Amino acid sequence: MAAKFLGEPSKVVTGSHDRTLKVWDLRGRACQQTKFAGSSCNDLVTSDGAGTTIISGHFDKKIRFWDTRSDMAEHDIQVQGKVTSLDLSRDAKNLLCCVRDDTLRLIDLRMNQIISTFNHDSFKVSCDWARAVFSSDGNHVAVGSNDGSVFIWDVSTNKLEAILKDEHTAAVTAVAWHPFGNYLASVDRNKKVVVWADL
Repeated sequence: MAAKFLGEPSKVVTGSHDRTLKVWDLRGRACQQTKFAGSSCNDLVTSDGAGTTIISGHFDKKIRFWDTRSDMAEHDIQVQGKVTSLDLSRDAKNLLCCVRDDTLRLIDLRMNQIISTFNHDSFKVSCDWARAVFSSDGNHVAVGSNDGSVFIWDVSTNKLEAILKDEHTAAVTAVAWHPFGNYLASVDRNKKVVVWADL
C-alpha cells in the first residue's frame, strides 16, 4: 500500500495489506527486516534523515511509531477511524493524518499528540487510501472529497480557505502540491487529473 526511502537511496520501507512493514535492501534485492503491525498498513512516512524512525497508519485506527532497531512499535496514537494517509511537514515537526471519520488530524511529533482537527459538513473521505498533503510551505493542507471537490485549510487558523469544485465528476482520491509553487494536482476515480493554479 505504501513505500518510502529509509534514510538512504539503497533502503526502502514498505507497508502492506498483509499487516507487515518490511525494510528492503535494494542493493541485495532482499528483505532485511519484517515488522508485524497486526493491522493492514495504508500509508507510512520516515521522519528522520538517519532512517531509524518509521510512522505507519493502519486500518485498526492507530498510528504506530517504530524504531528500525527494534521489532515492536515504540508507541501509538489512536484516532476515530481507519487511517487512510500520512504526510510529514518539511520540518518534520508535524504529521498530517487523513481519517475515515471524515477528518484530518494534525499531530505535533514533539508532544506526540493531536493538536488540530480539520473537518467540514461537506467533506467526506473518498476511500480507504485517500491521500491528504501539506502544501510546500507547510501553511495549508489539502485533501479530495467523495463529491469530487478539493478542500484546503489554513494550518495556523484551522479555517477552511477554499473548496475547489466543478472539474471532477468522481471522488477525488489523491492530491499533490507542486514542491516550489502554488499549483495543486488532484486525481479522481475516473482517471482524470486536474491541475489547479494561483491558489
